[in-house]
Amino acid sequence: MNQAIEIKKNIFWIGVNDRRTHLFENYWPLPKGVAYNSYVIIDEKVAVIDTIERSRMDDYIESLEATLNGRKVDYLIINHMEPDHSGAIKALLCHYPDLTLVGNSKTFPMLENFYGVHTNLLEVKEGSCLNLGEQQLNFYMVPMLHWPETMVTYLPKEQLLFSGDVFGAFGTLDGGIFDDQVDLEYLEEEISRYYSNIVGKYGMPAQTALKKLGGLAIRMICATHGPIWRSHIPEIIAKYDKWSKYETEEGVVIAFSSMYGHTEKMADLIGRFLAEKGIKKIRIHDTSKTHPSYMINDIFRYKGVILGSCSYNGGIFPTMETLLSELENMGIKNHYLAFFTNKTWAGGALPRFTQFADKMKWEIVAPHADASGSPKSQDVEDCRNIAYAMAEKLKA
Repeated sequence: MNQAIEIKKNIFWIGVNDRRTHLFENYWPLPKGVAYNSYVIIDEKVAVIDTIERSRMDDYIESLEATLNGRKVDYLIINHMEPDHSGAIKALLCHYPDLTLVGNSKTFPMLENFYGVHTNLLEVKEGSCLNLGEQQLNFYMVPMLHWPETMVTYLPKEQLLFSGDVFGAFGTLDGGIFDDQVDLEYLEEEISRYYSNIVGKYGMPAQTALKKLGGLAIRMICATHGPIWRSHIPEIIAKYDKWSKYETEEGVVIAFSSMYGHTEKMADLIGRFLAEKGIKKIRIHDTSKTHPSYMINDIFRYKGVILGSCSYNGGIFPTMETLLSELENMGIKNHYLAFFTNKTWAGGALPRFTQFADKMKWEIVAPHADASGSPKSQDVEDCRNIAYAMAEKLKA
């Protein structure tokens, strides 16, 4: 059984670690697992804030019952309806049939569609309050972070923000649950990969939410994934502000698709020429090997993007198509762009790359390089031109 951890007087973390699931949302790799965080406030009334994914439901219910020691749950606050946080709702209703489900007007249609639940509902709106006794809950709407019904719950007496998916992270909580108890350096990529792939499409809603919540005194951020923030609150807020403004560092992501190694040679040439011009942060990814989530994470970080593909059935290679589609869906802004292509007889990737550039509206810094088979002397010069032009843009 998981042990509940008291994070403030009569406020408990009752989350679980998941080291068995390979893919989050059946798509994003979880090499370091993931934590599902739920919380319970014990006052004159008892409120649970979000639940967990259903695969660990038995442990969760046991932990909750042990924490409550015979008390019943009066309210379940639903900040977000995604099943990794709402998965235990029906189990809670079986154990506590009289509990009231608290959400907003966009929560309840999803609640009925997912679980057939449509009774004992309490609708809250922007700025609504719910009195538990000594504690009071305030609610703020943060739509499209990252679903339309998302909201956050604020506990003014303790200055706690229950933030849902906002400020979350991939990775299990190995030992500690607070940011100052875990190895943040070890989790750094999982924090940024979580933002870039789960929240990253919604930069403008994130900026709106940061401004709205900026007036709150916050001593602890209790997200539904990753560590509870209490010692590095300014740092994680600053990262969200930077990421949601699409601010980047000097560096280049080179992503390539290669069947026989010729396009990969071009990627390596471009990387070496970038290094000649003083670019140190160069990340080269093979799209057939690297999951898009890692490439997207690097693209959120670095300003320069250089994409290369061999020809495949007269068009672009399938794994490059996947990356392009992901980037188009994300709508990432403010990057410099260049392309390189390779073919054996005819056709090629350029029409799809051109379509991508038109859609993304990133600045193209150099003409593309187009080789036939192993790069020849002119192809090498074209790769050099791409690298030098990109470096010049970044250094400017």
